[in-house]
This record gives sequence, structure tokens and C-alpha cells, in this order.
Amino acid sequence: MAPSIAQTPTAEFVVPIKAAPGATETKARLSKPTAAGKDQLALLVVQRKVVAFRDQDLADLPIQEALDFGGYFGRHNTHPTSGAPEGYPEIRLVYRNNNAWEYDEYPATKNSSVSWHSDVTYEQQPPGTTFLYVLDSPEVGGDTVFVNQVEAYNRLSPALKERLHGLKAVHSGFEQAEFSLKRGGVDRREPVKTENPLIRTHPVTGEKALLVNGGFTRSIVGLKKEESDALLGFLLAHVGRGIDYQARIRWAPKTVVVWDNRVTDHSAIIDWTTGERHHLVRITPQAERPYETPYVPREGKSKA
Repeated sequence: MAPSIAQTPTAEFVVPIKAAPGATETKARLSKPTAAGKDQLALLVVQRKVVAFRDQDLADLPIQEALDFGGYFGRHNTHPTSGAPEGYPEIRLVYRNNNAWEYDEYPATKNSSVSWHSDVTYEQQPPGTTFLYVLDSPEVGGDTVFVNQVEAYNRLSPALKERLHGLKAVHSGFEQAEFSLKRGGVDRREPVKTENPLIRTHPVTGEKALLVNGGFTRSIVGLKKEESDALLGFLLAHVGRGIDYQARIRWAPKTVVVWDNRVTDHSAIIDWTTGERHHLVRITPQAERPYETPYVPREGKSKA
């Protein structure tokens, strides 16, 4: 029997997001797996939440081959405001030089560059298994940090979990579109708003996760503004300070990071002023429409 993707001799699983700090080294060539290997990869990412693979050749593939690879995991999301290679709007480019004057834009208006978000949660079918691979990166700095929204949910009290079930939140792409237009960026279609459950159930594991992020979650349906702001403020602060269920990825040449966008938030860290390019490519297959299952109290240490 052919070895599985977790058994084959070039991947490095960096700080499993649910486990204690540490790394497990194994090898797999992401760009050349069988269909069974891709299924195993999807399951691995569901289990680990975020996985970093080192020494990969995904960046060397023709763009269409890379899209064909990612398309196995779902229909591609076309980002409404992102730059993309000509003829390939499904590709999401992330690019920054971060010269000193660019870096100064952040402390001029914000105390931190950290901006927790889950990609395009305003879409009716936000992404699931998501790929980000590096073309250029600074020698030091530019890490990406991820937080486990399943564990963020698990840490809440049973009473609060029960209260959050049944609530929905508005996720909006209007602000992102407006920001792009102000900077002379792309605007491919009219922005949208979508209502999603505050507590999302994972279709594979059955795990429940918070579905809130500072990037796109605007209000809680049915609550007055003061109530919504207070509850959202608590949940977003809770996610942001959960350093014991976060993972920080350091970029290196030929790195590919794969995560489950259903149950994680992430943030870029803008902390270098050398002018080195930080250039990455994202492939963003869509997942199912978020849904919720009823709250069921559990005894002992298990969680509803």
C-alpha cells in the first residue's frame, strides 16, 4: 500500500495548533499527491487546523497547475478586491515592501499591525482548506499568526456557550471594497453582507467554533448596538489574547502553509523596515455555507 501523506519522506508540521509547542518532521511533496493523498492532506489540516510544509515546489508550478491542485479541495473563491496575475483572478496576491515610510502608516493610525480575520467570511460560502505559499520574504519578520477558534469556543463557560447558540452575526465586505477603491485598487463586483451563526459546526469533526473576526464581523443580529458592541468586543478580545491556542508561522523559502479557514483566524505581522519584499500567493477553495447544530450540555470534561 502506498504511504500516506503523513508517512512519506519535505513537510514540517509546525507547532500543531491544539498541542503543546513542538514540531514533527516528515516529508511529502504537496504538488504531486494522488487523489487519496489529497484527501489525507485535507483530513490532516482539519485535525491540526494549520500546517506548514517546508521545501515545496508549489511556487515553481505554472499558475494553472497550482490552481488545478487547489481546485481539488473546492471551487475557487475569486477575491473581490485583491490583485491577481493577468488572466487568473482566482489567485490572491499578498505583496508588501514595507519600507520605513510604509511601516510608519501603521503606528500613525493603529497601536499594532495585528488584524485578526478569517478570509472573506462575508461570502455565502467562505473558504475551507486554504493554501498560502511564499515567493519572497524578509530574512527576519513578516510572520503569520493563527488562532484556533475551536479552542476559543471550548474555553467559554457553559452558560455563555448556550447563550451564543442561535445568535447570528453580520459579516460585511463593504469596508474592504471601500478601502480598495480609495487606494486605487481592484473592485470586481458589488460588495455583500451575510449573516452567519456565531457558533459554527465543523462538517467533518463535529467540533464547534467561534465564527467572529475583527476583519469582517460587524454586529450581532437582534441585539441593540450597545449590547452587540459589548458582546462582540468581549469575543474578539478573548480570541486575540488566546496566546496558548495560537501558532506563529515563520516564513522561509519554499514554505507552503495550509489551514482550515472554517475554524481559524489569522493575522499578518508587519514588523520589518528593511524594504525587503514580502510576496505570497493564496489559493482559496470554497467550503460549505456555515451552519450551526444545537447546543447540548455535556457532563465532565467534554464540551458541547
